[in-house]
Amino acid sequence: MAFHNDKVAVSKYLRPLCIGRLESSDNKETELMKDFRELRATVEKMGLFRASPLFFGLVMFQILAFEFGGWFIVYYFGASWLALLAASLLLVTAQAQAGWAQHDYGHHSVFNNSKVNKYIHIFLLNFFKGVSSSWWNYRHYLHHAKPNTIKKDPDIRLDVFFLTGKVLPVEYGKKKKGFMPYEKQHHYWFFVLPPLLLPLYFHYEVPYYLWSRRNYVEMFWMASFFVRYVVMFKPFLGVGGALTFYLFVRFLESHWFVWTTQMNHIPMDVEYDEDLDWVTSQLKATCNVDQSWFNDWFSGHLNFQIEHHLFPTMPRNNLHKAAPLVKSLCEKHGLDYKCKTLFGAMKDIVGSLKESGELWYEAYHM
Repeated sequence: MAFHNDKVAVSKYLRPLCIGRLESSDNKETELMKDFRELRATVEKMGLFRASPLFFGLVMFQILAFEFGGWFIVYYFGASWLALLAASLLLVTAQAQAGWAQHDYGHHSVFNNSKVNKYIHIFLLNFFKGVSSSWWNYRHYLHHAKPNTIKKDPDIRLDVFFLTGKVLPVEYGKKKKGFMPYEKQHHYWFFVLPPLLLPLYFHYEVPYYLWSRRNYVEMFWMASFFVRYVVMFKPFLGVGGALTFYLFVRFLESHWFVWTTQMNHIPMDVEYDEDLDWVTSQLKATCNVDQSWFNDWFSGHLNFQIEHHLFPTMPRNNLHKAAPLVKSLCEKHGLDYKCKTLFGAMKDIVGSLKESGELWYEAYHM
């Protein structure tokens, strides 16, 4: 229900997989889930699942405008350090905002036609950003299904360098696992994940994913991004210079991306699958950040992470309208609805890493 707009089409795929129905008193729907289904029906009647063509048209316009502006600065002013720095700021903004926009199309929250969403998703992610649509779908839907769940959410598989939550650090400590000084992870965080995730790690994981699945079509579209970038900047920087400039832009974007996407999740509960209901599992793993025009724009409206996780296909410009209703539901059922300042949410990443590192250290030296 959460992931798909066309419920009739999905039911056709599910029908051959049905082997029976379980009738048990233990399988009765809780009051919380009854109220949530009523809430979903309410927001559907309010039209909150209908996208605004004007809003998403402006989103696409700003992306193309920032990208063109970055190229034009180098074209008009030349390849001086000052011009390249100014251009990189516009280009990183275009890439970051394209990242939030592809997220919209990846969740099918813009058009009712899933094929149209898919094609624009491929355009933004493969051609405009040089990543992979199928890779993103694979990772992101696992994340949404089981957020912050150990061994099930790929976004928290960080244990090579970082331990998150309160369960995994103690487990690793007792078993003497890990090769990093995790008690210092809140210090080396600044030099590892924010600067290196996009320019280094993703350039390994994404091609490996596509090659292992022999997805040559997406490999072609991903390669077209690099051709585009070289064509744009080769006349001013040469091939090597254009690719180096690209890595610098990706380095800047990586900071933006990591801090913004992790502030809603790393400080929250990270545990093994407890088979919780949909609402509780999402609330335990997510938090919001205060609304403001800057926070909305800077985070691609993912400052409303709670509402987005409860209603993944809801267009992001409507998430703030659902927020008061979700908050009332949480108050009624005693669920913690966390909302922080932007700086406070980012600060909590470091604080939670420090706490997790201390738990590992204590368990390791017991």
